[in-house]
Amino acid sequence: MQAMNHSESIDALAGFLQRHRRVLALTGAGISTASGIPGYRDEEGVRRGKPPIQGPEFRRSEAVRRRYWARSMVGWPVLAGAQPNPGHHAMAELEQGGHLHTTITQNVDGLHQRAGSERLIELHGNIHLVRCLDCAAVYRRAEIQQQLAQANPFMLEAAAQPLPDGDASIEPETLGDFSVPACERCAGMLQPDVVFFGDNVPPQRTAAALEAMREADALLVVGSSLMVFSGYRFCRLAAEAGKPIAAINAGKTRADDLISLKVAQPAQEILPRLAGVLAARL
Repeated sequence: MQAMNHSESIDALAGFLQRHRRVLALTGAGISTASGIPGYRDEEGVRRGKPPIQGPEFRRSEAVRRRYWARSMVGWPVLAGAQPNPGHHAMAELEQGGHLHTTITQNVDGLHQRAGSERLIELHGNIHLVRCLDCAAVYRRAEIQQQLAQANPFMLEAAAQPLPDGDASIEPETLGDFSVPACERCAGMLQPDVVFFGDNVPPQRTAAALEAMREADALLVVGSSLMVFSGYRFCRLAAEAGKPIAAINAGKTRADDLISLKVAQPAQEILPRLAGVLAARL
């Protein structure tokens, strides 16, 4: 792939979107970092910090649940206060202008939805919701934060560096007194309505995403290193079907050898200009 300046990159991306009628977009953490939400990986695709909590461990171990909810209680306000950035708004504009048919996001922050994207598949769920694993009751995460604050007032003054998806870099000395939230209906176990590492994407959501890939005639990757297979598989499927792939990602991706057009710039800078150029060509 030949290096291009900003103007050449925008022109190339605009041409890509104009040549293809049903473009599927796949987004990752890189589109949300400008909203103040840290990403999991650096520009080389290497994971930062300790491995995240695994789903099976969360459900099996009370100690793991205490650790998760204590860190989430401290980290949640950063995620709750995050606003869609120009990249999210541009994605919605591109959809409304007919340049993007569907967006699959690996993010759980809900920012695409808030920016106005409508044909959206949240592959890994939405962290603004919490589900009871016993009776399937659904709560707003903001409600659970109130429950956590009432039950654990000693954590209210805690502060820590924010981590991805509402986590925080804090290791309380003792969690023996920390009270985890429970379902108000059945006292069952609550879990954020997201796909934890170590868990599978729900079958119906997977089927919808795969159908979107089958219907697409091109794939645009935005802000994803594609190191997680649930995202990388779409590049594999596109390549196997002979569908072209473009990417806007500041760093390395797992699918660099499959991508025909790559713009190594931040999404929040490139996408608004791209939307503007395409709007002017109508």
